[in-house]
Amino acid sequence: MKLKKWIAAAVAVLALAGLTAGCGSSDKKAAAPAEKKSITVGITPGYSEEIMEVVKKEAAKQGLTVEIKTFSDYVTPDQALAQKDIDLNSFQHEPFLLAFNKKNGTKLVSIGKTYLAPLKLYSTKIKDIKDIPDGAKIAIPNDPSNGGRAILMLSKLGLLKVNPDVKATELTVNDITENPKHLQILELEAAQLPRSLDDTTASVINAGYANSAKLAPELAIAKEDNTSPYVNIIAAREEDKDNPTYKKFVQIFQSQPVKDYILENCKGNLEPAW
Repeated sequence: MKLKKWIAAAVAVLALAGLTAGCGSSDKKAAAPAEKKSITVGITPGYSEEIMEVVKKEAAKQGLTVEIKTFSDYVTPDQALAQKDIDLNSFQHEPFLLAFNKKNGTKLVSIGKTYLAPLKLYSTKIKDIKDIPDGAKIAIPNDPSNGGRAILMLSKLGLLKVNPDVKATELTVNDITENPKHLQILELEAAQLPRSLDDTTASVINAGYANSAKLAPELAIAKEDNTSPYVNIIAAREEDKDNPTYKKFVQIFQSQPVKDYILENCKGNLEPAW
């Protein structure tokens, strides 16, 4: 009888201990997940591909496998990130990301800066912006933030005037207040802009697409100035902004070997921003 009582008491104590341990652990933060050994990063064609290959090699030295997924437009990489088809992306500036979030109700955030890729005005027909004729066709990107960025650039070049009450990062063609040369502003997908040069007087083209199309540097007749707020970033889902593997990736991207590669191979087209 005494043995039965002792066993019952022991079981009760163990059960209580287990309950107490369970309650105690709920007050503590869950253990951090093990660091990922492989991540997938979305990019767009051009310099992003070349630079990401350098990042990939540097990451491998630190035990991190980087899988690169190239997208042909500026919308799908953020959609893929929001849908968890990729872990990070590196192709856009923050105003573009904020505009995407606003339009789609997503929660994507910047976790690190990469480089500034100045927009340039290219032409196969003229060599100076002073030679742009009345009624000329000028093509710009059709996505909201890069379109506004192009309009801002054209206004700084003196080709247009815009509403001063509108934020530079929110400009649209509707905010053009003066167009002294009666320019025809054509809004096209960024990937189509290099091909548009056959049909336009000039086109505003992003560095990545200009590079992938192998546009000759001398075709650029003007470029965005260095006061631009459009520095490119590495984006993640908000819930993953503190992920240690992603932080490690940012550190690798912002390392000296990557910076040296950009300075040596992308001179005049990209500027490291860290």
